[in-house]
Amino acid sequence: MSRNVGVIGLGAMGLGVARSLLRAGFGVHACDLRRDVLQAFVDEGGLGCATPSDLGAHCEVVITLVVNAAQTEAVLFGEHGALAAMKPGGVVIACATVAPEFASDLGKRVEAAGLLMLDAPVSGGAARAASGEMTMMTSGPTAAYAACEDVLAAIAGNVYRLGAAHGVGSKVKIINQLLAGVHIAAAAEALALGLREGVDPDALYDVITHSAGNSWMFENRVPHILAGDYTPLSAVDIFVKDLGLVLDTARRTKFPLPLSAAAHQMFMMASTAGHGGEDDSAVVKIFPGIELPAKQ
Repeated sequence: MSRNVGVIGLGAMGLGVARSLLRAGFGVHACDLRRDVLQAFVDEGGLGCATPSDLGAHCEVVITLVVNAAQTEAVLFGEHGALAAMKPGGVVIACATVAPEFASDLGKRVEAAGLLMLDAPVSGGAARAASGEMTMMTSGPTAAYAACEDVLAAIAGNVYRLGAAHGVGSKVKIINQLLAGVHIAAAAEALALGLREGVDPDALYDVITHSAGNSWMFENRVPHILAGDYTPLSAVDIFVKDLGLVLDTARRTKFPLPLSAAAHQMFMMASTAGHGGEDDSAVVKIFPGIELPAKQ
């Protein structure tokens, strides 16, 4: 293939996406503020770009895998932003978890610049991004899909087409994040109670993962707690943001979300206690006196 695709943001998901595109034979341009991460990707065969503008000038498709709306705004429209450098007819695949209203407005602005956009938040974690099997919750015009079908096939196992209007993908993503955040908080609470009651944590994990109380998040995140490894794959502050988006969306129509509100407060407590940059499983640290027994 000779198609050039750009990836802005080489975080846990972005690096996997960039590598999947390399394996598929695309010319992969990448941009990241962390020069060491960018250089490591260049060493793997990628093409490093100093700015989003430099990336946009070379690429027919640009994927933004940044953290939030502010970063999306900056890499597309800010000083040295990618959008102004892209050729007419190019496609922006916007993957950050953002408010649906932001995604809708972003689509209008991208189209006004003569480009196409997919509102395309992602899920599945770093492992599925690395294997090209992540889930994408997408919405946008038919022409945008047609212009990047090969790219989507290279990076995702499931591409859900949820409608022609930008913002629909983001609505589905924040509902996913509602469940993800509540499940992580519930998993932490359950493990904390088990520790408080003196239950062997490894035995508890084995029992729950083979019982009706299991969840994907319990199975995936509790091992981080058992290992005492809070290296962030998805940080506490991500769920401060994402559950905040959930609550903001519901508040506009006065829709009650009691479980989401409680989980949001738990992540807020963890962040305020200094754990915001740690793995989201560090929400367990809000429970007093909870310590894992030393491994033998």
